[in-house]
Amino acid sequence: MSETPAEILADPHRRYNPLSDEWVLVSAARTGRPWQGSHETSVNEDRPQYDPTCYLCPGNDRAGGATNPRYDGTFVFTNDFAALRPDSPTGRLEDGLLVAEGEQGTCRVVCFSPRHDLTLAGMTALEVGRVIDLWADQTAALGAIYRWVQVFENRGEAMGASNPHPHGQIWAGTALPVEAAREDAAQRRHFAATERRLLLDYVRQESGGPRVVVEGDDWLIVVPFWAAWPYETLIVAKAPVGRLPDVSEAQRATLGDALIELLTRCDNLFDHPFPYSMGWHQAPFDGDGHDHWQLHAHVYPPLLRSASVRKFMVGYELLAEPQRDLTAEEAAERLRAASATSSSRSRAGPA
Repeated sequence: MSETPAEILADPHRRYNPLSDEWVLVSAARTGRPWQGSHETSVNEDRPQYDPTCYLCPGNDRAGGATNPRYDGTFVFTNDFAALRPDSPTGRLEDGLLVAEGEQGTCRVVCFSPRHDLTLAGMTALEVGRVIDLWADQTAALGAIYRWVQVFENRGEAMGASNPHPHGQIWAGTALPVEAAREDAAQRRHFAATERRLLLDYVRQESGGPRVVVEGDDWLIVVPFWAAWPYETLIVAKAPVGRLPDVSEAQRATLGDALIELLTRCDNLFDHPFPYSMGWHQAPFDGDGHDHWQLHAHVYPPLLRSASVRKFMVGYELLAEPQRDLTAEEAAERLRAASATSSSRSRAGPA
């Protein structure tokens, strides 16, 4: 007897990720199992507007010895402990199965605000718009030199953030990283077969559906059908756009609103500052045509069932394939039910 789609999705099943050509195991309702494992430590988010010990606050000395200017908006500088350097030696080493190649690049730190106590969710639309403009400007400048530009933010100690000051990073390099190469290949295959962009087809299929968290005229934010992390979301431009510099002024304004709404809902889900890694994937700067590539961002939060219980990618996940404990549909429903109004946003004055 052939099962119906509803019957398949109600029990353990696998879902295909067409963007990375991978599978994820979904074990619905497994979140009800007893938990005696690790609990995240609650972090006090009551921070001052200025912290004299913070190496990202205006006017303070950084860990590498430089002194920050007294900036009053966004601020970018080259990471004092960069993972990539523009003067690294190039070349390739091959010794049987041992292969290495030099990688040149740069790493920049992006301070979103001079205020130590803010997050993207707590900033105004105008302030978030300035961050988006900075992401776009830095992408254009670095893309003139490097093949891949990776804009990202790690928020919270659970995601490895070394400083609570609102900031992100931009790494740029000469190679196409593994995740980028997978997405590039998948989007190329789909475009070659259909002459349509894979993610625009996905937007059309998901629009107004049960996995949508935030949707407007310009942007769709969903818990993707193939999500691996419990409250993972995908942010996709609804019109053809390949890179952040290509996003129009009007689209940037609606993106700021959408980001604030999403991150506020995340914070309100467990009434706790939501940790996450968020990063933009945009067309490589390699001279090839990129009609197949659609701008999008991934948001990967680690929390599972409460502010103190997180998802661990271990065991089966490391050795076989990713596995999630609640369906994407349930995760999206919970995020939609969370308030989009911040209960803790406070302003000292106009932006």
